Amino acid sequence: MKVQAKNISLCYNTCPVLDQVDFEIAEGELVGLIGPNGAGKTSLLKILAGIQQPDNGELLIDGARLDEINRKALAKKMAYLEQGAPAYWPLTVQRVIELGRMPHQNPWQALTDEDHDIIEKAMVTADVHLLRNRTVTTLSGGERLRVMLARIFATQPNVILADEPIAALDPYHQLQTMELLKQHCKQGGSCIVVLHDLNMAARFCDRLALLNLGELVQDSHPEALLNSNNIEKVYGIRAECIRNDNGLWIIPKERTHWDEKT
Repeated sequence: MKVQAKNISLCYNTCPVLDQVDFEIAEGELVGLIGPNGAGKTSLLKILAGIQQPDNGELLIDGARLDEINRKALAKKMAYLEQGAPAYWPLTVQRVIELGRMPHQNPWQALTDEDHDIIEKAMVTADVHLLRNRTVTTLSGGERLRVMLARIFATQPNVILADEPIAALDPYHQLQTMELLKQHCKQGGSCIVVLHDLNMAARFCDRLALLNLGELVQDSHPEALLNSNNIEKVYGIRAECIRNDNGLWIIPKERTHWDEKT
């Protein structure tokens, strides 16, 4: 499944958020959207998910315009994990994850044995099976995020769009989440993930798209994109970029021109 965004522009109250952005992702890729706060990452992800309409440009799924695709069919193929993974209803964890099977069901259809097996596997995969009887609104932010990730796995989409999926997690579950997303891509799926942790981006992503002030600065392999010049120009910090047998590591050193950027 190939997703293409062409010449995407977006404004909020005449304030430009995205400016003629071209972006695409193909089967098997894990692509990271990186950049400072306010760069346009979440807005681009919402447009890719069909949640936000751009002012200009078009979104294509396997060559078809998004508005030409049946919404139920799209829900089977693409899943969106919202930043902060909010929960609005006091449902049990298991019920929330069961909702991930809705795109595969007809109205009022009961869950099948196959559905129950998929749901159970999703709960175990995301490490939330012991929380199944908890009310989701009583969970910590990190626990709730893992529940919403399990719901996505229960849907079995081709494309996962995840907005800061590791921001509220402890180090163990940060690694687990990125490993699961990577595994999804190795199995033929694809994933677009918004990240602020540049080391995680360098370690797990096949490609990075660097956004700043609504523009796509560079779209390239992490080794080519993550260098001290790009980091200082976009993030306003000096950083040491260390390359060794264990990969690429980014060590922030000091702020430089952030005040000038804002």
